[in-house]
Amino acid sequence: MAVSTDQLVRYCDQLLQTERFRDYCPNGLQVEGKPQVQRVVTGVTACQALLDAALEWQADLVLVHHGYFWKGEPAEITGIKRRRLQTLLSTDLNLIAYHLPLDAHPELGNNAQLARRLGISLEGPLEPGQDPAIGNIGRLDVPLSPAAFAERVEQVLGRAPQMISGGGECIERVALCTGAAERMIDQALAQGADLYLSGEISEPVVHVAREAGIHYCGAGHHATERYGVQALGEHLAERFDIEHRFIDIDNPV
Repeated sequence: MAVSTDQLVRYCDQLLQTERFRDYCPNGLQVEGKPQVQRVVTGVTACQALLDAALEWQADLVLVHHGYFWKGEPAEITGIKRRRLQTLLSTDLNLIAYHLPLDAHPELGNNAQLARRLGISLEGPLEPGQDPAIGNIGRLDVPLSPAAFAERVEQVLGRAPQMISGGGECIERVALCTGAAERMIDQALAQGADLYLSGEISEPVVHVAREAGIHYCGAGHHATERYGVQALGEHLAERFDIEHRFIDIDNPV
């Protein structure tokens, strides 16, 4: 079976409610290719390695969390940007990307998918009243020690997290926001979280965690954002009876 590119993109835009977000990049169709889609490759970032792997699988469309055309980036089409766009345009390979809308979706989003895997029941937005919610607050199904929580994260993500100890010996209330959202630790503190989990870590956050009495878990930008795009790809495959393959291009950050 196949679906038109226009129909698939319209469906994704509506499903993820892209019009509700003020983002740093365009969400939806970023580079137009074939008018019909039968095979979809998903990945975290539209790097050259992902494009090459998608073409090897004879994909018609690449769906990612991190696409192109970010605010503030150079406008010139040179170097790496030229090679990537040339690859897409010369092969009629579609590229669609969803950034904040894919973080925030309550079922398919990065935060929701990661929380489910870690045994965290989400209770609401990290910032009270924020809608759509970019981060979330919730509770572990079973309270854990910091060491046990770190072990669970490692088992789920396949990599050891960077844990900063700043709180007590029992973790129950957990705040999380995937990717580069370490500075939202202040919102986690305001919500009374025992631990805040994000993807990246920065020097000031270490001191905030230690001095404010909250654990911080840096679980990896790439690692924490692998699951939303997979869930969306699987959903599209079932909805439109098309083929889907997630390709994980390793990234230690």
